Amino acid sequence: MNRSLALLCLFLAFALAACSKDGRTGNGGGLAPGQGQSTAGISSSAQVVKVTSSAVTISQDAPADAVVTLSIVPGFHINANPATFPYLIATEVSHTVDPDESLPVMEKPIYPVPVSKKFAFADKPLAVYEGEVSVKLPLHLPDPKRTYGKIRSGPLSFPITIRVQACDDEQCFPPAIIKTTIAVTVK
Repeated sequence: MNRSLALLCLFLAFALAACSKDGRTGNGGGLAPGQGQSTAGISSSAQVVKVTSSAVTISQDAPADAVVTLSIVPGFHINANPATFPYLIATEVSHTVDPDESLPVMEKPIYPVPVSKKFAFADKPLAVYEGEVSVKLPLHLPDPKRTYGKIRSGPLSFPITIRVQACDDEQCFPPAIIKTTIAVTVK
């Protein structure tokens, strides 16, 4: 590891500790601001963010937008995409392509407009998501002339991964990778 990267890692460790009232990241034991909800039982961002998706139908002639909804517990937020600073963990929705599968192709996700919010631990407002937000995933079928396998019709399970880091006004919790699938029907 080069010296610059080591210094950045050290800075991040201190920055995350500064986000916590008691000097720890993760399980802080305080109350979520204005919620009266204990954070004592929270050990991961996955406990603060729930993911749902709706089924989508796609054909060679009609690409479609799948929608993934992130429901964030009141009193918490997650970093927007893009994040305000490079050292913050941005919310990210991705799909890992399996070369043996002929699944729809996902273009670059379309993230919602963030809320700009000032926190005591940051010098300037941060771009965050709160409440319920939706991420659009533009899907289309691969060109049949360029695929190795035939694209099968009917219902498919389209796997996606969501990376989030949840915070309240005083602390950030360990980031989480949430895996789910979108029901896609190919016509």
